[in-house]
Amino acid sequence: MKTFDWSQLDEAQKREALARPAHRAAADVTGVVREIMQDVALRGGAAVNDWCIKLDGAPPRRFAINNETLNAARDQLAPADTRAIRMAAENIRVFHQATKPEDSALIETTAGVRSKLAWRAIGAAGIYVPGGTAPLFSSLLMQAIPAQVAGVKTRVVVTPPSKDGSVHPAMIIAAAEAGLDAIWAIGGAQAIAALTFGVELEDGIIPRCDKLFGPGNAYVAEAKKQANALPAGPAVDMPAGPSEVMVVADSAADPVIAAADLLSQAEHDKDAQVILVATTKTALTAILEEVEEQVSTLPREEIARASLSEARAILARDPNDVIEVINMYGPEHLALQTEDAGDLVDRIEAAGAIFVGGWAAETLGDYAAGPSHVLPTDGGARTLGGLTTASFMTSMSVQYVNEEGARALGPIAARLARLEGLEGHARAADYRSEA
Repeated sequence: MKTFDWSQLDEAQKREALARPAHRAAADVTGVVREIMQDVALRGGAAVNDWCIKLDGAPPRRFAINNETLNAARDQLAPADTRAIRMAAENIRVFHQATKPEDSALIETTAGVRSKLAWRAIGAAGIYVPGGTAPLFSSLLMQAIPAQVAGVKTRVVVTPPSKDGSVHPAMIIAAAEAGLDAIWAIGGAQAIAALTFGVELEDGIIPRCDKLFGPGNAYVAEAKKQANALPAGPAVDMPAGPSEVMVVADSAADPVIAAADLLSQAEHDKDAQVILVATTKTALTAILEEVEEQVSTLPREEIARASLSEARAILARDPNDVIEVINMYGPEHLALQTEDAGDLVDRIEAAGAIFVGGWAAETLGDYAAGPSHVLPTDGGARTLGGLTTASFMTSMSVQYVNEEGARALGPIAARLARLEGLEGHARAADYRSEA
């Protein structure tokens, strides 16, 4: 890990210290994704099939969620595994039902003029669930359940296949808990292209989706970006690329726990970025030593070490410096392992999810606490929040005006319209107020 003393850095050096890995936006990623998107736009399902065989090693396949596939999946998992998935699903559903937006009350701004916000579910959601080196069935729960709670009628879930073209049995169980009727084994940019354009495949039809959701590698993130840039292209949830975590620790923090939290994200992906912010040199040294001790025992050591090559360890003695580091970086995950963790929360302006205190493991949030773990990366937390039920909904204003309201507000609106030089607008108000 590269080490920095925040107090010794100028503005440019601070930004350099917190820079994301440059290869996330490398030209080769952009070019490959553009080629895939254009090919699918031109050739449809045939192109998706070819890219799946080339990149996934298997053609696209639809897995129906029915008694047969469910029983087969249960046979491959321990009963405790299926119970854990169910408990996580219940917590996620409870949280998102409790935080689902509701239509506002009617608000009268002028006598006879009443307005409200009304919420509606989007029509079709395309949900990407990372697979690749690990079957992230938790990401399926964290997206498909909020979409279900929101009332989305069409939920299309895609996920990279295993080497033999199958999907992990936990994915099948999770899909059932989320109330899905099927999942598609398709990964990478070709999956995003399929959701963007809608394609016909041998196993069925993937409909064109209104909005794309889900984290993924650099290719998936770039594909979402390019899809969103298309004329009439789908909306996207947020920049949700390779994982990030920032751990803030003082001398009271347990080095073992702080190191474990850093490595829990480093093992995700070689492109993941982990940052340690320590308030003392003693804490920084102890945690870095523990990181080295633990990484050598991880089954995914190679991936974690590749991630650690882009890691940062920052010494920030002053509490104001700690806040500056956090808000400048805008981490996807922020673990506060300090004695004043609760006090810091009110000063934080940019973070996808905050885990307060040593007991609040980011892993709990990843799987079962309730809030979705799909969070903005690459600094997106400075302007965006994580995935919620509202992410799968739209709001619209509804205005009710009677004659009294039109007569009261019409002259004001007409005057403002003429001030902007829009006579047609003014007359539309005049005709009502003068009737």
